[in-house]
Amino acid sequence: MLRIETFSLGPLQTNAYLLRGEDENRAIIIDPGMNPGPLLRRIEGLEIEAILLTHAHFDHIGGVDEIRKLKNCPVYLHALESDWLTTPKLNGSLMWPQIGGPMALEPAEYELAEGQKLHLIDHEFTVYHTPGHSPGSVSFLCGKDLFSGDVLFRMGVGRTDLPGGREVDLYNSIRGKLFQFADDVIVYSGHGPKTTIGYERVNNPYLT
Repeated sequence: MLRIETFSLGPLQTNAYLLRGEDENRAIIIDPGMNPGPLLRRIEGLEIEAILLTHAHFDHIGGVDEIRKLKNCPVYLHALESDWLTTPKLNGSLMWPQIGGPMALEPAEYELAEGQKLHLIDHEFTVYHTPGHSPGSVSFLCGKDLFSGDVLFRMGVGRTDLPGGREVDLYNSIRGKLFQFADDVIVYSGHGPKTTIGYERVNNPYLT
C-alpha cells in the first residue's frame, strides 16, 4: 500500500507529495516546492530514496537542492528539461521576481523517459511523458495512484502560455494517455485537491 502525504508549499500552494511503502522509514518525494519547511520537518529521520519531478517550473523545484543535500538523494527529471534546473530563464523563476529570486540548481542525476519503470520504496512507478504544460512534463502511475503535475487538475487543465507550452500537446496528453486509465485511478495534481480519472472524464469543462 502506498502512503501519501500532501504538503501545499510556497506562494503558489504547490503540492509536494511524500510517499512511503510498507517500510515507514523509507520515502520518496514528488515536486518539493518553495518554502519547504513543513516538508523538511516531516522527513527528519526518514531515508529519502529519490526526488521525482513532474516538470521543472520554479514553484515545483524550490526545495530540491535543500532536500538533496540534506538527504543525499538523486533527482529524476525528463530529458527535455535537463537544463531547466540550472537556468532561471527556463524554469520561470525570472518571470515573477516578487515571488522569489532566480533559481539555479544542480542538474538532475537521472533522466526520465516515456515508459520507464522506477522501482522505489518497494513499489513500481511508470513514467508517462505528458507534454503540453511544459515540454518535459511527466506523470507517474503507481497502481491506482497518478501524480499528474500541472497537466490535469480537478475541473481544470494546465496552462499552456508559459515557454514551451503547447495546447494541442496538453489535450493529446490528457485524452491520449491519462484518459486511457480506469475511472477509479486517483489523480494527485500539482495544485488543488485530488480527483479521479472518471470524474474528470465526465465533469471537467475543458475536456467534455
